[in-house]
Amino acid sequence: QMQLVESGGGLVQPGGSLRLSCAASGFTLDYYTIGWFRQAPGKEREAVSCISSSDGSTYYADSVKGRFTISTNSAKNTVYLQMDSLEPGDTAVYYCATARGLFEWKYYSDNVEIYSWGQGTQVTVSS
Repeated sequence: QMQLVESGGGLVQPGGSLRLSCAASGFTLDYYTIGWFRQAPGKEREAVSCISSSDGSTYYADSVKGRFTISTNSAKNTVYLQMDSLEPGDTAVYYCATARGLFEWKYYSDNVEIYSWGQGTQVTVSS
């Protein structure tokens, strides 16, 4: 059974940094694409970033390009999201997820198949 557990959220001032972690269990990352979505209050869930474990290809939403970096540690079966230059607009619950490929992030909708979701971690950017 796939299980994803996020950590690392919190309150940070604008311009600050946070690193989110997502520990996977019940499966290995080697055969999946894993990444992050977020949902702000009153808004729909949106794709943020993902990484393909098979070839290392990545996807970033335009709103986070140049500020967020995704990476994996195969030995720890963990994916990270380094978030720098945070803005109030980044405030949201961040969810870790697994799917077949980058397609599920690039064209995310309710019809896209996501294999597993984490429980979410709150990120608040405020002064």
